[in-house]
Amino acid sequence: MITAAGTYDRVIGLVYIAALAPDADETSQSQQQKFPVTDVFKYVEVTDGRVWMLPEGVVCFAGDLPEEEQKLVWATHYASAADLFSRNVPGVAWKSKPSWYIVANNDRTVQPELECFLAKRMRATTRAIDSSHVPMLSHPGSVIDVIREAAKAVQESPAEA
Repeated sequence: MITAAGTYDRVIGLVYIAALAPDADETSQSQQQKFPVTDVFKYVEVTDGRVWMLPEGVVCFAGDLPEEEQKLVWATHYASAADLFSRNVPGVAWKSKPSWYIVANNDRTVQPELECFLAKRMRATTRAIDSSHVPMLSHPGSVIDVIREAAKAVQESPAEA
């Protein structure tokens, strides 16, 4: 998770993309419980200690991609550990480092309202994109623009970052 990985000294800025961003006393699951749940959970199955997306669930995750790309996303998705969403994160980088946040307005995996709340709480520079949960795939140009903006900002004023 970027929230923990961002605590390394070499990291000077963070870009969250339709992501959860727990505080020290939160888990991803506790964050999602504060906002109306999406229907994504009916499209996952927990087996062998992993969370697997069912084939029809790719529409929730990547609904704005063409069907062939959705199939590729489903076939190559990473099945996370079942307890990932109930673990606390070691370290909260967004509290001490400048952050950017891309809100996916059409996300059916993480509520866009939750994304907006998180971006505001971390005082992130925010850009909203009419995208599913994977704007890096459906709107790569917009995502790279935000990454470039973040890189430029931390290079221009690293002491303030």
